[in-house]
Order: sequence, then structure tokens, then C-alpha cells
Amino acid sequence: MDTPRIVRPPRKLTPLIASLFALGGLALLVAFIYALSVAPGTVKAAPAPRSAQATNDFCLACHQQEGLTLALGADSLPATINPTQFGESVHAKEGLLCTDCHSNISEYPHPTVNEKSARAFSVSFYNSCKDCHADQYENLAQDAHQTALSEGNENAPVCADCHNPHTQPRIIGQTSGELSISARVHVPQTCAKCHGDIYDQYLTSVHGNALTQEGNVDVPVCTDCHKTHNISDPTTANFRNTTPQLCAECHSDASIMDKYGLSTNVVNTYVSDFHGTTVKLFSEQFPDEATDKAVCSDCHGVHDISKVDNPETGIALRENLLIKCQRCHPGATPNFPDAWMHHYTASPEHYPIVFYVNLFYKIMIPGIIGGMIFYILTDIYRRRVNRAKGVKHS
Repeated sequence: MDTPRIVRPPRKLTPLIASLFALGGLALLVAFIYALSVAPGTVKAAPAPRSAQATNDFCLACHQQEGLTLALGADSLPATINPTQFGESVHAKEGLLCTDCHSNISEYPHPTVNEKSARAFSVSFYNSCKDCHADQYENLAQDAHQTALSEGNENAPVCADCHNPHTQPRIIGQTSGELSISARVHVPQTCAKCHGDIYDQYLTSVHGNALTQEGNVDVPVCTDCHKTHNISDPTTANFRNTTPQLCAECHSDASIMDKYGLSTNVVNTYVSDFHGTTVKLFSEQFPDEATDKAVCSDCHGVHDISKVDNPETGIALRENLLIKCQRCHPGATPNFPDAWMHHYTASPEHYPIVFYVNLFYKIMIPGIIGGMIFYILTDIYRRRVNRAKGVKHS
């Protein structure tokens, strides 16, 4: 006889547990609806694989049209991209896609642009360069332009102001890793976009004229003195105090100076002078405090440096140098500049009196000291000899 199977009735939920389940489900539903409708930006979709991104040709099909613009408040931003120029750019040659920088665009129509001005739109892409240029981006931490931008100055230059992302050619040699000659020639023109007045001064200087008129790439351009992505504030005391070392980077380089018959001893002669000795000691002990002693730029100028034999401004001429001296020494007379040897090392050709006086002391001092030492040694010897003879006689 089969054993009867006991069938138990299903367990019923108590009213309290049922209410808790209902409330929990309702809370999840409300949270989901809120995430979709109120804060859609907090839920990010997974990035599309590169193979699924729009090609550059797909973007250029529209953006090569002439007269294409984007309205941003009262501004009208040109949106036309020249396909030929873009194809010659370093970005296109490196295989970058438009959507690598414009990562928020994946379909047409494009998302709404929230920026209200063309400048704000450019600044909004500032951080996109970091993905490929991390080293340069890190250097911006101490950059004067970055500091101004962080303080709210939207006119401070960002990457795209110096490097147009749609037309930027290659400027660093693939094998040398150095700035190319063609790029170096155009550096001042890039800086002139914001610093036009300084650029005009540079064009008339011995450096700027050699670069722009003669194509001489040995002369310094803006980035040699002010650097590139770590530009320091040139108005600080530290920048002024270190000016001699800055100028020495070129003027102590024999491979450059020998081409033009220029002395590489200018820094040594400056440091041995009263001005240079004082500045050197002062800058080492108080690097962030301003010195009132002359540095290179006080006599030679900054962006308007001229040849020393220029009849109008060259400081090799006494009357021109006197004007420079009188800025710090108001009572300086016409003979005052004769106290400076113009970075020359004394020789029979240059400042012979100083040369022969130095030569006299070079001979006299060792002779006197050497003679005294010889006298003392021979006297000691004679005393010992006499003492030894006295002992024997006794």
C-alpha cells in the first residue's frame, strides 16, 4: 500500500513583507527613471570601437564645403576644413581620426554645442591634446600662459592657437627629435599673433634681421629664450638675475660664435667685472630678489638688440654707451665708458696698458714670493749647517 504524500499549502507572505517588497521595487523604478530623464550625462555608453568610428572622408564630405559656419552666440565660427591642407597635416599623416579629438560626435546631426562664443569653444578642447601630448601638457603646470588661463583670462593662448590642429605640419624631426629648420623660422610669426609689438622690435634687431632677411637659423628665436610649453614669467626678478646664463647658452658656444668671429669669453669677462661679480653672488644668495646691477639686457636691449657697431644704437661707440651708463649713473661723464673693456680680454691689441700692468704683476708677484721662499729655505739650511758644525767643534 502506497504511503500517502503530504501536500503542504504554499506559504503566504505576511502583509509587512509584501509591503517592503513593493516599496523596494517602486524605489528602484523611480531611481531608474530619474537616471534616464534628469541626469543622462552620468550614464556613459561604452566607447565605440575605432573601426566603427566615422572616417575622415565621411566628415570632410560636409566640412569641405565653403562657407560652412557654426553659430556660437554672437560669434560665427568657420567650420570649413580644407581637405588638402588637412591631408598634409601631421595629424592626418599619423592616422588620427576627426573623432579622436571630437570624441563627443558620433552621428549626425551633431550634439548641441553649449559654448556661447568661438573662444569658449576653442578653450573647451584644451584638454583633448593631453591624450597624445602628455609630456608637453605636464610642462604647462609652470607655464605663464597656463597660469593666465587658470586665473580666468580666456585670451591666454591654448594649444590650438599656436598649433592649428587641422593644418599643423610636422615640426619635430622623426629621427633627430629636434625642431626642424622650417618650423624654427616660423616661430616668431606664431608668437606675433599675440605679441605683435614685440615682433616688430625683433624684426629690427640683429637676431631678427638675420633670421627673417638672411635665413640664418643660428640666431635665437622666441622659444630659445622663453622656452615653449614651460614659459616662465619674464617680469620676475629670477628671470632678470639669470639673464647672463641665458645669453651664455649661445654666446659661450664656440661652434656658433666661431662662424662669425665673436668671442666666447663674454660671460667670463662679465663675471670678472664689478657688475657681473655682484649679480652672480646676489643671484646665488637671493634668486627671487631684484638686483640693481646691470645685466646683459640693460646694455644690449631685449628684443631690439642691435649690432655693437651700429652707428645709431651700437654700444661700441662711446656716445651710445654713455647713454646706457647714465641710466644707472646719471652723473657719468664722457670718460666714464672708458672704465669698461667691452668684454675684451686685455691684450697688446686691446687695452695694452691693462695687459702690460697685468703682465708686470704676473711676473713681479711670483718673483717676490718665490724669492722670499728661496731666502727662507736657504736661511734654514745655513742655520742647520752652522749648528751641525758647532756641535762637531765642541
